[in-house]
Amino acid sequence: MSDGTTTSAADVVRGAPCWVSLTARDLAAAEKFYGTVLGWEFRSTTLGERFAVAVTDGRPIATIGAVAGDMQVAVGWTPFFAVAQADEATARIRERSATVALGPVSFASGRAVLAADRDGAVFGVWEGRLPGGWQSWHDRGPVVVRLRTRDSFEAAIFYGGVLQWAEEGEGCCTVSYEEDRAEVVVRSCGDAVARISSGAIEAAPDPAIRPHWAVHFAVDDVDVRVEAARSLGGTVIAAGTAGPAGAWADLRDPDGGLFTVFSRQPRPARSPA
Repeated sequence: MSDGTTTSAADVVRGAPCWVSLTARDLAAAEKFYGTVLGWEFRSTTLGERFAVAVTDGRPIATIGAVAGDMQVAVGWTPFFAVAQADEATARIRERSATVALGPVSFASGRAVLAADRDGAVFGVWEGRLPGGWQSWHDRGPVVVRLRTRDSFEAAIFYGGVLQWAEEGEGCCTVSYEEDRAEVVVRSCGDAVARISSGAIEAAPDPAIRPHWAVHFAVDDVDVRVEAARSLGGTVIAAGTAGPAGAWADLRDPDGGLFTVFSRQPRPARSPA
């Protein structure tokens, strides 16, 4: 995806979220906002001049594509999940009565599909190479993706079928239910990489309440990020300090893109094998 070192599809855990991407209207405006609010820097990609990779400490975090107008889709953040074959994943989406909005679309580094599940939550699948350093996306936990949906168990069955979670053999994600947090948890190599919770209202006019994939970014100081967002025309939807992640805030960028910032917590050291 980038013009630097890449990771092959064979190295990506099948079905795991591998990237998040912002569909924006204006690349320069999006870079200014997110660069200031989240401290990101940007570099070019093989996807074209209207795309950029956001990096922090030299490691890739996300992509931004100024294609909302051309694709006639809303500005928003979308998680992409790694698949071995985009065509097969597309067929599985349609077989389960969901919607394929776009693709598979071919790029220099792979193929992408944009879809919506049966409750309207938008997600993508990606077949191909990823920027070098993508492993840090999971290892350091800078990004968390969470599906807020009508029924978490029904959604887990849908995505499990599409993304081949919990199948036999190596290289698959596992799925479990955590009663204390009342959510379905998807794990890759033991790390939680996605969470699914119930309670969204399908017909709600507010996109923050409707079923959707929420993208959360870890930051060192939530209050500082919130003030930076406000200074550039962003909106605070909700904020708090409760929960296992500590301080958090749901934000909306000036074009309406929803995202969440939360306190970066030290990751526990892995036990020796």
